[in-house]
Amino acid sequence: MPEEILFETEGTQSRSDIADYLRTVADKLDNGGAITLTAGGQSVTLDPPSRPSFEVKAERESSATGRDELSVEFELEWKEGQDDTDGTLEIE
Repeated sequence: MPEEILFETEGTQSRSDIADYLRTVADKLDNGGAITLTAGGQSVTLDPPSRPSFEVKAERESSATGRDELSVEFELEWKEGQDDTDGTLEIE
């Protein structure tokens, strides 16, 4: 299935600013509200179901320069009209 990018932004930000964004998303999820993402001239509103799939991934990308890039990704995923998930995650 082809992928359609609905919204994308990337930039360097302080840890505190990133935490604020994540808290806002967490609050929206807690309250059952839609999440609106806005940056520059682009905007999208998504309304996750009550039980979306939640993926957490930590990666190391090796480069020829020897300076590896580390990342952690948090992804909510659901099929339109579907409301189920399984699995348990703990974050410490």
